[in-house]
Amino acid sequence: MSKTTAKKYDVELPKLGFLGTVRFIWAQLTSMRTALFLLLLLAVAAVPGSLFPQRPANPAVVTQYITDHPQTGPWLDRFQLFDVYSSVWFSAIYLLLFVSLIGCVIPRAIKHWQAMRAQPPRTPRRLSRLPEYAAMALPAGSSVTRQTAVEDAARVLKRRGYRVHVRDTDTDRPSVGAERGMLKEVGNLVFHVSLIGVLISVAVGGLFGYRGQKIIVEGESFVNTLVSYDNFTPGSNFHEDRLAPYSLQLDKFEVEFDRESKTHYGQPLDFTANMTTRDAPGAEAKKQVLKVNEPLAIGGTNVYLVGNGYAPVVTVRDGDGNVAYQGPVVAVPNDGAYTSTMAIKVPDAKPEQLGFVGFFLPTAVEGEDGVAVGSDPDPFNPRLYLNSYKGDLGLDNGDPKNVYVLDTSGLTVLNDRKQEAGGIELGAYESAKLPDGLGSITFDGLKRYVALDVDHDPGQGGALVFSTLALLGLGASLFIGRRRVWVRTGTHEDGRTMVEWGLLARGEDPRLAAESAALRKLFEKEWLAGDRPAHNDRDAVGVNES
Repeated sequence: MSKTTAKKYDVELPKLGFLGTVRFIWAQLTSMRTALFLLLLLAVAAVPGSLFPQRPANPAVVTQYITDHPQTGPWLDRFQLFDVYSSVWFSAIYLLLFVSLIGCVIPRAIKHWQAMRAQPPRTPRRLSRLPEYAAMALPAGSSVTRQTAVEDAARVLKRRGYRVHVRDTDTDRPSVGAERGMLKEVGNLVFHVSLIGVLISVAVGGLFGYRGQKIIVEGESFVNTLVSYDNFTPGSNFHEDRLAPYSLQLDKFEVEFDRESKTHYGQPLDFTANMTTRDAPGAEAKKQVLKVNEPLAIGGTNVYLVGNGYAPVVTVRDGDGNVAYQGPVVAVPNDGAYTSTMAIKVPDAKPEQLGFVGFFLPTAVEGEDGVAVGSDPDPFNPRLYLNSYKGDLGLDNGDPKNVYVLDTSGLTVLNDRKQEAGGIELGAYESAKLPDGLGSITFDGLKRYVALDVDHDPGQGGALVFSTLALLGLGASLFIGRRRVWVRTGTHEDGRTMVEWGLLARGEDPRLAAESAALRKLFEKEWLAGDRPAHNDRDAVGVNES
């Protein structure tokens, strides 16, 4: 082939240009394949949030993780793996998925609306080519003509939920086109719209919601203000004015332990927190019960019971004989017997600040090695085992400190097993004096406490509604079959009325053959089982409606 001939047959593709490139990118972004890929990518992007500690939930753990991993920790922080759900890359995937779903749904919804308003498709010329085809001949002496047969067929199809349209009634081959299953596509659209609704609801919850934790000891109260929380995680657009001014008071916390089973003896069976609540200052007090998995709803928040333990009540007097600390101390349980660690910080003691570290046993028994261990979660023999320290507790320089941990590296030991004074061991209502006349500590009693999780999620209701709609829409799109039926009638040369019909499904439909068989039975009942049922002209006109 010569160069002139080759040049003649060369195809030169048109240039897209700026607008063409934008349209191409938009078409790719709004395709269903892209939407599914972004949905999968979002699920994969959320995995690091469960593998690494997240700064909004517990910044102290993140700081400790970076300290423990000096090589990888800073790099993980640069890639925002400690702030996954607010990171740039996670937000980008989230927004792209949002845009993709909207771009998919709107055009499909418009096309489906137009399809629902349109008449069923024209009757094919050769019905025998359809996946399901059948025919029958009516006896020559039958009163059923080709016109009445097509009207009867339309009426039968309409009773089965088809929308029908009778056509060609003025010819010798009248027919009826029928279609049903339009709700299949409606369900598909509802599913995708609901996904958009779920994304919006989650975004609303992340922007305007908040979550906080609080420990309340029996007899104490909690007011829903920012300074009252032990830990507080606000949404991106949260403002303190949105906190409802309600209050909670823990009247009594009851735990029921298993006392009958030999294999599960001592395991907890039920937790009940009896609360007094007020919706606002000066409002009427209400008695309410809080249980595990039965949150307390108040002030637009859900209050969950997530933990509990004991709070020994102690009194610490300093070297001058003054009460430097008095009240319950939260002890953190470590096992099923409620063996609990605790720390007491007394910065107001004179002449030296005092600190205590140790553990609490609800039911203490002495082991074979002479070390006390906990044997039961109920307080049958409550005892405190403490070491005491003196020195600067580091609370005056403004650095944040964990209230449940005492850093003893810069303190002087007063009591422990290695000292001449030994460790401090206290039973209920017992006291112990500290060495060098620095004071004393008394075990005054025992209370229980609860750990509460307060969650305000304004998008929670929307997420529930849209999730339910998504499941309903998915069910409709999976179980509703979209089918088309055409019935054509005519008159044979010998005077018999001939009827043929064909069925076509959109996509795979294993029930199509059963539908064809069901139509045959209905047609036989209509035309061959004795006398035809009478119908008036109004019925005949009605089946012509789309």
